Amino acid sequence: METAYIDKHVSLVNECRAGSRKAQFELYKLYASAMYNVALRIVNDDAEAEDVLQEAFLDAFNRIADFRQETTFGLWLKQIVINRAINYLRKRKAEFVSIDEVDVAEETAPDPEETALKVEAIKAAVAELPDGYRVVLTLYLFEGYDHEEIAHILKITENTSRSQYMRAKRKLNSLLETKGVAR
Repeated sequence: METAYIDKHVSLVNECRAGSRKAQFELYKLYASAMYNVALRIVNDDAEAEDVLQEAFLDAFNRIADFRQETTFGLWLKQIVINRAINYLRKRKAEFVSIDEVDVAEETAPDPEETALKVEAIKAAVAELPDGYRVVLTLYLFEGYDHEEIAHILKITENTSRSQYMRAKRKLNSLLETKGVAR
């Protein structure tokens, strides 16, 4: 049985297909804040996140005819935002270190105490991570992608994605300890 997606904004999407600027603006107002946050978590720069957001909406509205409603408009737009943000990082020449020859330990379940850390301290520490670490960590933890999907998106191996994630977690813990945030 195929999953049915119910998109509560289908009428706005259809109006956009018909060329309605008002519908485009309504969709922009509905999704801009969330999509900006997605972009910001990946590129870690306000101005670039705003650029990503604008370009993603332009792409979405120019390609609205290609939207087949197999998912919700929000999920489709989020994928465009993520791809745009990653392209911005590539322009910055973010390096993803490949360690295909290294065995990577299995991931451990998140420690419940980690989830109790202060949100602002975590945000600040995540912002300090190197691009490669931050992107993999963001896609995995905040956006819900698995390592196979991250590897495909970033054009890296699954092992590289896993190792970047593990290194990002270690670096994040180190940054938080340096800032005096207890585990």
